[in-house]
Amino acid sequence: MLAVPPVSYAGTERMVGVLVDELCARGHQVTLFASGDSTADCELVPVVPRSLWSIGYTGDVGPFIEIALAKVWQQHDRFDVIHSHVETPGFLFARHCPTPVVSTLHGRLDTNGTPELMAEFTDIPLVAISDSQGRFMPDNNWMATIYHGLDLEPAPWRREPGNYLVLVGRVTPEKGVAEAIELARRAGMPLKVIAKVYDAAEHDHFEAVVQPAINEGIVEFLGELGPQARDPIVAGARATVMLGAWPEPFGLVAIESMATGTPLIARRAGALTETIEHGVDGYLVDDLDEAVLALAKITELDRAEIRRRALERFSKSRMVDEYEAVYARLLGLDERGNVSRDRALAALGSSGK
Repeated sequence: MLAVPPVSYAGTERMVGVLVDELCARGHQVTLFASGDSTADCELVPVVPRSLWSIGYTGDVGPFIEIALAKVWQQHDRFDVIHSHVETPGFLFARHCPTPVVSTLHGRLDTNGTPELMAEFTDIPLVAISDSQGRFMPDNNWMATIYHGLDLEPAPWRREPGNYLVLVGRVTPEKGVAEAIELARRAGMPLKVIAKVYDAAEHDHFEAVVQPAINEGIVEFLGELGPQARDPIVAGARATVMLGAWPEPFGLVAIESMATGTPLIARRAGALTETIEHGVDGYLVDDLDEAVLALAKITELDRAEIRRRALERFSKSRMVDEYEAVYARLLGLDERGNVSRDRALAALGSSGK
């Protein structure tokens, strides 16, 4: 759907781009199956000539995911490990592919038949991006929980914030757009909205919720911005607001905000309860009244400490260290990269010769 790395804001494609670049830097040979306009510095097998959303495609992406899986299957014996980021459509492939496959899941797992699917595929190796994401599926084959990591060091930061709030994401109800606007209204503080509006539902939500707030003078809508334009705005905010009630599987916005030193006012839900330490990195709230209180206390937090903790906890090197450990386990290697005794005995047969 999007190039790797993406030209503008995206989640999964950004993480795949970071992972590919760091693995290559460590000497791994990496092949990426993605859209032909991807620019990651590795061998690229194009699934489609150009990313679907860049050419205005709004239809079902399922057939193109099947094409991706078919192309990987044709070449599976070239690889030691295959790392899938295509969510649950890759489960059957992961079960039957002769090459070890590990799947990182990036979305929520509690709706639309996914619990039943997870119950069927308890054998395939999985990675969660937060403990919250997989907490209802303890019987699945979780290799690890690996928090996302980014190159956060270049992020700008300010010790003294400006007098506005910021929201980054998509214009959808689950992102808490209406709640963020109401918090800004109650606080008498402007809200800068950096968000994408793609599909019809997002356009409808924009017209119903965002446009009236723009007319009222509460919201400054900036659209979708890349990191160079976005990060200085986030760095200058009094707080980043994440009041959506849905259980974020991870929430890249949170760690990027913390890297700029800007604290969070976030709903106490999903992975945000793991990435944000209440009273240190921001405040976790249950409703708008608590959000108003959190905003009144937000300047008590140490923005330099917020940034320091983010750089330490969510570095790309830490993330890739943990993925390398998962790959090694899939291959039966020990911590030194040697074939483990159990794996060697299994390969030789029960006689142990």
